[in-house]
Amino acid sequence: MHMTADEKVDESYDVVVVGGGAAGLAGAVALARARRSVLVIDAGRPRNAPAGHVHNYLGREGVPPGELVAAGRDEVTRYGGEIVTGQVEAVARQGDGFVVTLGDNGGGEGRSVLRARRLLVATGLVDELPDVPGLAERWGRDVLHCPYCHGREVADRRIGVLATGPLAVEQANMWRQWSAQVTLLAHHGPAPDAEEAERLAARGIIVVDGEVTGLEVTGDTLTGVRLASGEVIELDALVVAPRLTARARLLEPLGVEPVMVEQGGHVIGSRLPADPTGAAPVPGVWVAGNAADVQAHVIAAAAAGVKAAAAINGDLIAAETREAVDAYRHEARGVLEAEGWEERYGAGPAVWSGNPNPQLVAEVAKLSPGRALDVGCGEGADAIWLAEQGWRVTAVDFATAALDRAAARAAAAGAHIADRIEWKRADVRERLPDERGYDLVSSHYVHLPDPARRDLFARLAAAVAPGGTLLIVGHHPHDLRATAHRAHFTDMMFTGEQIAAALDPAEWDAIIVDARPRTATDPDGRDITIRDAVLVARRRA
Repeated sequence: MHMTADEKVDESYDVVVVGGGAAGLAGAVALARARRSVLVIDAGRPRNAPAGHVHNYLGREGVPPGELVAAGRDEVTRYGGEIVTGQVEAVARQGDGFVVTLGDNGGGEGRSVLRARRLLVATGLVDELPDVPGLAERWGRDVLHCPYCHGREVADRRIGVLATGPLAVEQANMWRQWSAQVTLLAHHGPAPDAEEAERLAARGIIVVDGEVTGLEVTGDTLTGVRLASGEVIELDALVVAPRLTARARLLEPLGVEPVMVEQGGHVIGSRLPADPTGAAPVPGVWVAGNAADVQAHVIAAAAAGVKAAAAINGDLIAAETREAVDAYRHEARGVLEAEGWEERYGAGPAVWSGNPNPQLVAEVAKLSPGRALDVGCGEGADAIWLAEQGWRVTAVDFATAALDRAAARAAAAGAHIADRIEWKRADVRERLPDERGYDLVSSHYVHLPDPARRDLFARLAAAVAPGGTLLIVGHHPHDLRATAHRAHFTDMMFTGEQIAAALDPAEWDAIIVDARPRTATDPDGRDITIRDAVLVARRRA
């Protein structure tokens, strides 16, 4: 199925869960608690609806099936999940997710088209009963199949086991655990061999030959079965082994085909293939509950739903991490390459405040003016301030848009300022400034990963004249703990100690090595303290 041009996606979800039984609801609760957007689509036809109670569900023993479902639905919606009653008409792959189409459910609302990043299929199975009139009407009441689900409720009563295959002897022997009054109705099953007959006799299980043609019901109570001969066998409960067929149609267009389930070497039904986490052979699809495990009790189905939900959430986390890494690398390239800065400077009238960096003012105001190199000058605030203090400045940046804006601002400040500044477009990672040519080399917030950072700062140090000053300022790694929303480039941030350690102590005196605090306002308007990594070093004359 492919979306047509006039179809639109009504809603998008992290996970669409198809099936609102124990497995689907339990999975949806786990996903909603994991802060995933979840939609459960439930056709409203639970397999265990005819049963009076759910058993062997720890903490909810004996709860009516409808009550358990209602509680599960409440838990899903309590955590923000959504539930709709409807029938999935089709599922199709779209990119790395799926398009799920719902029918109008007879209400006239029309089809709904949903987008799902992942699918959890918990559609259960169909019990295909033997062709005996009356079985379906009493299924789950006094026509039973699971001794662990119903055995206690018919304990010590007259139980008939309808033989429809070679496993009937084992089935009768199992039900003998709950009652001494067990009858094996041969029906269409194979006759017990000598060993099986001995085992049945040893446990007091009666074998009755003849085809069962119908049920005997008085009022609303099963009283027995009728044989083709006309004989009536009096019973209180009839055990039937249905063929357990997974609801698999939904996933067939995605290439997921059901596989046969065997027990004792005999096929008892089909299931949807899945690994232990519930992952189907098709990426992005998980299966839980009786659709994947035909013999799972309700509590096991719920547990499988939770296990599949955890696997789905883990898969989404992995996908989101890959996307984040791609975005992180793209952003890092924007920080490191001229094209990214050209785009940034060209996006608005100003990127920076227009004020000189505070550490420059604090450390340079007391120095005698000379020749200065401003590396990564941006829009020129530092270079203009230095010129105002009497410095002759070479201002370097690799973004033409920044240099053009800086030169215009310098011109606006007057010829006495503009004439003291030389604007140069260069990438200092590739082009060395004049060695030992500057009385001050200043670099503010130029962040590169190692070894590029180490190489750059070595070049800057080499540009300082004897007796000159090296001033390097950057965002301290401590800022990552604050709410300043620094770009999380941990490998690009540095401390003053790291830069000082790279200087030759025979040539340099480290005057200041600091993590200097200053106040700022975070994106939410709160006053915070951030730290600048500051290195002031002087080359010995």
